[in-house]
Amino acid sequence: MSETLKMSKKIFIRGKIITKTGMHIGGSSLGLQIGGADKVVVRNPVTNLPYIPGSSLKGKMRSLLEKSLGLIEVTSKQKDGKTEWEGRLCTDPSEDVAQLFGIPADTGAEAEIENLAPTRLTVRDAPMLNEKKLVAAENTDMYCTEIKTEVNIDRLTSAANPRNFERVPAGAEFGLDLVVDIYNIDNGENKRAGAFIDLIRQGLTLIEDDYLGGQGTRGYGQVKFYIESVTERTADDYRKGRSGQTCQVAQEKLSVFMPRSEDRP
Repeated sequence: MSETLKMSKKIFIRGKIITKTGMHIGGSSLGLQIGGADKVVVRNPVTNLPYIPGSSLKGKMRSLLEKSLGLIEVTSKQKDGKTEWEGRLCTDPSEDVAQLFGIPADTGAEAEIENLAPTRLTVRDAPMLNEKKLVAAENTDMYCTEIKTEVNIDRLTSAANPRNFERVPAGAEFGLDLVVDIYNIDNGENKRAGAFIDLIRQGLTLIEDDYLGGQGTRGYGQVKFYIESVTERTADDYRKGRSGQTCQVAQEKLSVFMPRSEDRP
């Protein structure tokens, strides 16, 4: 028996992402001038400020979660005498990770499970928040960024091949903005919401212990998350024009990212 899909509420998680080491999330290299970086960071074309794409944060969170939960299916095939490995993201609709981050429409999952809904998690682009502080430092090589030279040494000839990476410096701050949708088909809405929020907590913690962006194994991309507010608005709130209220379920689970007033960045 089919059931009408209806949004019950939205949960809003807002805070900051602070870089602990230089971070490189690549952008377009078109229009570079001689003497610039070989690998540039992604920037807002209007403000010229670096930002963290929501896709980068969401993809990293999902990848690390599925690795930690053992949900990535790894296959191999032979091509030109070489073994190629391929990892496939989880599309099993019975897994909360797949329900939270989304399932491709061509999986046929709608025939396998009743409480299938659209992607629950929205991850917005994270804008830079402390532009004035970085500009005032007057030590950055480019606007709000630094240039890090990496040298690749040929193991046979010992020839050096330097490359310049543009990085957002340590101490840069970006806005964290996540939205989680909860639907009427989620049996026991608070319980299901709690399961989704707990996955987000795990994902953010995994990123803190891993890295965000490229060149992470070389020291790039260590970040820290600070959550400043967790609120919710129900469907009835939207109909009656009411503002949101604190989401107790999410606040309790994400309290590890909520610093005391004296520890706030």
